Amino acid sequence: MAEDELVVDDEQHGSIYTETGAVRQDLLAGIEAAIAASDHDWLRQELIRLHSSELGDVIEALPPDQRLALVTLLKGDFDFAALTEVDEAIRLEIVDQLPNDQIALAVQELDSDDAVYILEDLEEEDQEEILRQLPFTERVRLRRSLDFPEETAGRRMATEFVAVPPFWTVGQTIDYMREDKDLPETFSQIFVIDPGFRLLGAVDLDRILRTQRAEKIESVMHETRHAIPVEMDQEEAAQRFERYDLLSAAVVDENDRLVGVLTIDDVVDVIQEEAEEDIKALGGVGDEELSDTTLEIARSRFIWLLMNLGTAVLASMVIGLFDATIEQMVALAILMPIVASMGGNAATQTMTVAVRALATRDIDIYNAARIIRRETLVGLLNGVMFAVLIGILAALWFDNVSLGGVIAAAMVINMLAAALAGILIPLILDKIGADPAIASGVFVTTVTDIVGFFAFLGLAAWWFALL
Repeated sequence: MAEDELVVDDEQHGSIYTETGAVRQDLLAGIEAAIAASDHDWLRQELIRLHSSELGDVIEALPPDQRLALVTLLKGDFDFAALTEVDEAIRLEIVDQLPNDQIALAVQELDSDDAVYILEDLEEEDQEEILRQLPFTERVRLRRSLDFPEETAGRRMATEFVAVPPFWTVGQTIDYMREDKDLPETFSQIFVIDPGFRLLGAVDLDRILRTQRAEKIESVMHETRHAIPVEMDQEEAAQRFERYDLLSAAVVDENDRLVGVLTIDDVVDVIQEEAEEDIKALGGVGDEELSDTTLEIARSRFIWLLMNLGTAVLASMVIGLFDATIEQMVALAILMPIVASMGGNAATQTMTVAVRALATRDIDIYNAARIIRRETLVGLLNGVMFAVLIGILAALWFDNVSLGGVIAAAMVINMLAAALAGILIPLILDKIGADPAIASGVFVTTVTDIVGFFAFLGLAAWWFALL
């Protein structure tokens, strides 16, 4: 079947996306018309069927002045979970303009992890006002989650879970799950706890379904070897999910008491956020969002560009040391950018691999030396190959074999320096507690520019002084 036919079929079944993944313009036009006409019934009929992530895409695609109007018009029919799927700036833009009592009503319908996600960015005064309007149990749970540091398992966990004592039978557990209305809507594990709420083990639902009702839970449970400390960094928790192929994991406090559960859907979000954060940091764009204003983006990028200006000035000072040599042969000025550019690109390749490996904990004290040796050899090998290419090109271009030899030697030196800088600088920064993703770029660029210019111009000055 042709791709166009697939798109048509998708639209007939209610897909909100075009073949390129954008929200359909006819749907957006219909929503805007309904907002203008205050047509609550049409909006409810069209949007209530959407998944929260789809509704989030719709909100992001709407003009800014229509977003709050949509939420206000839908009132209780609006799925607040959609606000966890949009840029932070858009979420705050909407939530800051909503009355706290409306937010309090909506929060009660959300899973605790989604509720925390929305509340954590609000002013403390607004948080307290909203929490005061919640039932006592829910208020205590959310306040406790908000007390944990940002980007920890405690902030990400859901406080709704199923826990039973070890002496219960499988039959009692099944009846409990069927009859208790306060249990979470979806779960894959039942946790086993002692009277002090300390975690003893867990039972997967498939094991429950395959076991006779008379069996005791303690006879079918397994130890939870991968429980996550409540203050563990969310990225480290995500790595534990990846390493052990977990679907969910218990979250425990310092006394091994069960306080929540992390699920794979939360962890997927963490992995995406952390990867995006590293990519942005490497590019020097901070934590900006697509929805940020021009002034906010310019301000966030200014510091990074200022630091790069400083490194450029240092490189220019190195060039200034050899101004007399450059005056004698203009070809040096033409060829200088080649050496610096090749070194910078090679260093960026190595640095990207190193930063990502550090983020995923794939580099440790046991394999660091081997990886350093490998990257050094890669830099040397590429340096030799490109030295031959650029040496021949420069010799033919300027009809000067000596000049070809000088730039070839400088290329080898700078490619080797680039490889070492690309791997060693992230390792050193990580060792001293700095974020390699943020800080590596500036230092690596400085090394490759200075070494490249100094090697090329220094060798040229030395060689031509001998002639």
